[in-house]
Amino acid sequence: MGTTLKLGTITVDVVKKDIKNVHLSVYPPSGKVRISAPLRMKTETIRVFAVAKLSWIKQQQKKVIAQARETPREYVERESHYLWGKRYLLKVVELDAAPRVDLRHNKIVLSVRPGCSTERRHEILDEWYRHQLREVAERFIAKWEPVIGVSVERLFIQHMKTKWGSCSRTSPNIRLNTDLAKKPQECLEYLVVHEMVHIIEPTHNARFIELMVSLMPNWRFYRQLLNRLPVRHETWEY
Repeated sequence: MGTTLKLGTITVDVVKKDIKNVHLSVYPPSGKVRISAPLRMKTETIRVFAVAKLSWIKQQQKKVIAQARETPREYVERESHYLWGKRYLLKVVELDAAPRVDLRHNKIVLSVRPGCSTERRHEILDEWYRHQLREVAERFIAKWEPVIGVSVERLFIQHMKTKWGSCSRTSPNIRLNTDLAKKPQECLEYLVVHEMVHIIEPTHNARFIELMVSLMPNWRFYRQLLNRLPVRHETWEY
């Protein structure tokens, strides 16, 4: 069930769901605004909430529009690619053998069969990124489980159009955006802690902030760093 609200020049898409709390999000590339609200919440109550957050909405819209975007990749020789925040040049090697990806000094070496399509090169490199991300994320999860006092049941690595990560409190599972493998590992660790804390506290309330500060005093710095880096997809949520 969806509707729209007009707040001056800003249009807010409202979607009512079977949830307990209100979620306010700003989406790229144009700064589209969306509110997910509980089914029983009145439209006027949602409007009051949106008006109260108007300055925040405008601030995030500026960030979304201004943030650098990655240029589309063609997976060709000497093209720039990133792993853990470091820039590498792509080297494409054609071999009549199973495809593979290797790191050699400042290069990512992509070995493919002769005539391999751009789409297939993308798939091979994407799978490699997933493996890199899973390996490091699992290490961070193991590190923080005894500290936070939660147990992550499953870790999913996938492309996410509007988020860096999410969690399911009931499972509890964590989902991470594949593109995190391109960002500094400190940003990934912040995201892992962020989602694990959500298993305890599902909203971004005062308790959530207190937990984050006690566990990772510099978490806001890593969040800001992540949000300043070039992205393909990103969102800001309140």
